[in-house]
Amino acid sequence: PEQDRWITMMGMERDDLLRFNQSVIEEFRANAGVCGGHLEGNNMILITTTGAKSGEPRVSPLTYFPDGERYVIMASAGGSPTHPNWYHNLTTHPEISVEVGGERFAATATTATGDERQRIFTAMVAAMPRFGEYQEQTEREIPVVVLTRR
Repeated sequence: PEQDRWITMMGMERDDLLRFNQSVIEEFRANAGVCGGHLEGNNMILITTTGAKSGEPRVSPLTYFPDGERYVIMASAGGSPTHPNWYHNLTTHPEISVEVGGERFAATATTATGDERQRIFTAMVAAMPRFGEYQEQTEREIPVVVLTRR
């Protein structure tokens, strides 16, 4: 499917990406949310969603942007023409688990729209220009997802 195309564009096979994500998750948990390598210096977050089809828990390591008491993630999929699987999962099941640093908590995920989306997107791109580049690479509007602690 389209998600596999994005993985190939990133120079990885599906199994390689799964192994890479698992290594990031392990490093994140071993170091209270701090990751090295090309992720060094990024604000990292783990979200655990419920699979839209499977109902199984799915952990995704992502970069976040702080917005007051909330956390913001962007469903960029590196500029892919389709949304990442984790986004489909949380739109079906918006009650998720979040890990930031050494803390784990329940959160509700909502997709920002209108002026709120524009404000957050602009701030996020100013802090992390690659997200603007991802938006330029695709015709879809990349969802900006707000995570609010429950």
